[in-house]
Amino acid sequence: MKIQADALLFDNDGTLVSSLESVYRCWTRWAEEYGITAEEFARVELHGRPAAEIAADLLPADRVPEAVVRIEQLEVEDVEGGVHLLPGTRALLDSVPADRWAVVTSATRRLAEARLDEAGIRPKTLIAADDITRGKPDPEPFLLAARRLGVDPARCVVFEDAPAGLQAGRSAGMTTVALTTTHQAAELHADVVVGDLSAVSALVTDGGVEISVGD
Repeated sequence: MKIQADALLFDNDGTLVSSLESVYRCWTRWAEEYGITAEEFARVELHGRPAAEIAADLLPADRVPEAVVRIEQLEVEDVEGGVHLLPGTRALLDSVPADRWAVVTSATRRLAEARLDEAGIRPKTLIAADDITRGKPDPEPFLLAARRLGVDPARCVVFEDAPAGLQAGRSAGMTTVALTTTHQAAELHADVVVGDLSAVSALVTDGGVEISVGD
């Protein structure tokens, strides 16, 4: 399958890199510190959501700001050795000019930059939780990325592993490619579903970027 696009928009964790072990390690410690039971914690979806939203699901509103600061600190401190590139990431990013792609993440800028730097990825355009007022599944993060890149949202392709991110991409009017790195294919509603980015290649043309998607 071939997709014609002007820009590629990537989620970070679970799409470009994996830091799942670090995420669960840090959030488990955080939950213990704040007296949240395992049962309460298990009911909350962690992946693909801003920390402030997760904290708000579990704590009184007046405790959320300090709790968000704490989880960010735990995760930043845990970055070294806790992040690795997923298959296909390096080859795909290296094949696309820096002004044709962006990272769109639910993490804070400080945490996102720490994780990306650990993996050796330095995007020219990064949209983080600090940049938006409504996180995924709202389309705002992806629409802002398209605006920063100066491209029509309809000519963007979103690469995501989480249902919330895919919903955001669809709501933004973008083509969506789902990766089954953290969820089962049946949980992912997208135009195309692949295992990881090793199934994707890109060719820069006069008309933009031609993306080829395999199985």
